[in-house]
Amino acid sequence: MTVKDIFETMDYGPAPESTSEVMAWIAKYDGKFGQFINGEFTPHHDGFESRNPATGDILALVTQASSDDVDAAVTAATKAQKKWARTSGHERAKVLYAIARLLQKHSRLFAVLETMDNGKPIRESRDIDIPLVQRHFYYHAGMAQLMESELPDAEPIGVCGQIIPWNFPLLMLAWKIAPAIATGNACVLKPAEYTSLTALLFAEICVQAGLPKGVVNIVTGNGAVGEMIVTHEDIDKIAFTGSTAVGRRIREATAGSGKALTLELGGKSPYIVFDDADIDSAVEGLVDAIWFNQGQVCCAGSRLLVQEGIAEEFYAKLKARMDGLRMGDPLDKCIDIGALVDPVQHATVTDMVAKGGHEGEVYHAKCKLPNQGCYYPPTLITGLHSAAYLMQEEIFGPVLVSTTFRTPAEAVQLANNTRYGLAASVWSENVNLALDIAPKLVAGIVWVNATNLFDAAAGFGGVRESGFGREGGWEGLSAYTRPKIASKPLHPVAPVSAPKDAQITGLDRTAKMYIGGKQARPDSGYSTAIWSPKGKLLGHVGQGSRKDIRNAVEAAHAAKGWGKTTGHLRAQILYYIAENLSARGDEFAHRLNQMSGKTGGRKEVDATLSRLFTYAAWADKYDGQAHGVPIRGIALAMKEPVGVIGALCPDEAPLLGLISVMAPAIALGNTCVLAASQAAPLAATDFYQVLDTSDVPAGVVNILTGDHADLAGPMAGHLDVDAVWSFSSTDLSAQIEHASAGNLKRTWVNDAHARDWFGKDGEGREFLQQATEVKNIWVPYGE
Repeated sequence: MTVKDIFETMDYGPAPESTSEVMAWIAKYDGKFGQFINGEFTPHHDGFESRNPATGDILALVTQASSDDVDAAVTAATKAQKKWARTSGHERAKVLYAIARLLQKHSRLFAVLETMDNGKPIRESRDIDIPLVQRHFYYHAGMAQLMESELPDAEPIGVCGQIIPWNFPLLMLAWKIAPAIATGNACVLKPAEYTSLTALLFAEICVQAGLPKGVVNIVTGNGAVGEMIVTHEDIDKIAFTGSTAVGRRIREATAGSGKALTLELGGKSPYIVFDDADIDSAVEGLVDAIWFNQGQVCCAGSRLLVQEGIAEEFYAKLKARMDGLRMGDPLDKCIDIGALVDPVQHATVTDMVAKGGHEGEVYHAKCKLPNQGCYYPPTLITGLHSAAYLMQEEIFGPVLVSTTFRTPAEAVQLANNTRYGLAASVWSENVNLALDIAPKLVAGIVWVNATNLFDAAAGFGGVRESGFGREGGWEGLSAYTRPKIASKPLHPVAPVSAPKDAQITGLDRTAKMYIGGKQARPDSGYSTAIWSPKGKLLGHVGQGSRKDIRNAVEAAHAAKGWGKTTGHLRAQILYYIAENLSARGDEFAHRLNQMSGKTGGRKEVDATLSRLFTYAAWADKYDGQAHGVPIRGIALAMKEPVGVIGALCPDEAPLLGLISVMAPAIALGNTCVLAASQAAPLAATDFYQVLDTSDVPAGVVNILTGDHADLAGPMAGHLDVDAVWSFSSTDLSAQIEHASAGNLKRTWVNDAHARDWFGKDGEGREFLQQATEVKNIWVPYGE
């Protein structure tokens, strides 16, 4: 036998990891774990088994938390948070640094326990999960140190309820807890029922690091415990990672509660391979994209889109690579693919392939499966059409589905043909092509010639039904802070009622709506009289309806080319709007005085002009970042427009409020549908005459009039609206947040708190952040 023959025929020998240290740690608690509340473990009581999915063996018994347990955890967190928030950033940084060091010190213990509890290969938990966990605590120790100087106008939210999944148990914990405690919050975290053990080991680390009692509390159990956390009235923020279906229910359950909410949900991420790609590298990248963690990854590259000219060659190489993958004991360092987390998940994957596999050609890898445990073979399904069941539904297992494309434009169309928007991968040796495609993909993260790159410095999160909010980076930190604003309770501003002795003089004037650059009559055929406090009829406005919203949203979508214009152009148009408004300033001031019965119209016009200048200034200056991630490459944090923003404008500042909403939205490339002040809408209907003379493209700004309560639901429920803002003096927060769950659009509501539109909380970075999405484009470089 030659040396060549030996290399081609030899197999890997087993290299099992020892479990003795893990078993000793479990034995220290007699294999029975309670809750971690106020710095201590409670006694174990009736609960459930935590099993090793690779063997089916019982690892430990974990307590099912009761409502009393959750109450106790929230009480402890509430008490601890106030003192923790007053602790200096430096003191918080020292604690986070100590946690990071202890995670390094016990890294092998955490890695082995994670593999035993979750089923993922030890090389993944050892080389990827645990180092990233450490990185998050180091990174956020730095954030704690810098918060006072870099975020002087921010404060912690309060008590954070955090619910994490079973696919990355400790890493998801780090993503949630590290930024929360760095910024002065306290946490009540629920790990997944299947994988609670590393969270409980982490609780020990918190004690050793000197974290004050009550700052981190861990309660275990099934979904009922998560529901208790979501609905608990003393929790100020919910952070959830999990399925889109559960995320939608959480959005509905928290509607109107005032709770801050971030959701990191499902995905069906495209993996696009162009014909000039390095095929061998793309195949190897695909192994990491879909078979990493057995495909149980929300951002898994589970939809392969390969250019038609290389499809046959690519599939052949991919199948050969699949056949060489090694499945078996996850504790064996030579294993590529471990076990699915639970028999329930194994059955789900099996059933989905049986239901949808017939639409294409199913290929199961020829690798040998163990005789026990929750193992499913690496699977490729080719020849699917874009609307096929398995091309649209998240499988969450080691199953790759595929189709082909001919042109870059078709690749983008296929990639975006999904209700999700979490991640994407682009493979091409042509950097011009790759960087042309990346911004066109509807995704929160795009990897160029790479996949599944993560770092604490680069935000992670999606759009559409993949959720909203980011974890990691500066944008992730903002999810655990809020502006320091001394807000006042909201007071409804009602339209002036018709007087008994009406003063009707002059010709009738009925202002129309403004849709698609044209004046439009209301579809309802109804109008409302607008009276001055002195009893004078000022005019009529239309009563907007669902159909008017439909027409306005269609016009806004038709104008989405606005987002591709330069910031410089948008700035010039905003300056032009200000110039034309200034020329009619006295007229607008008079109109405002008529509607309010006061004399502050000139002040409001002047403030409005200043606001237009502010956002004209920001239009070409609200830049992204190049993150210093620890790879040979960069992660470009690109700030993109949200899309179509629907907004209920303030009643108390009819002109200034409308501009304060419109200007940041269009400055950053969004189009908008604005519901004018319900109490004093004529300032808005006068203003669209200014838009007509200011080179604003048709459909960029659409203005409706009518009852905010009638417009809020259809606007928030419209599936082609990307975000809804509400500053109405009628508190419609609950209605909007509940209706937004249909497509999980972003919302920004006032929660019955008023803003000072003339003050600093009437403009600034908060508005810019709400008007943008951050897309991180990872670009490795070098040979």
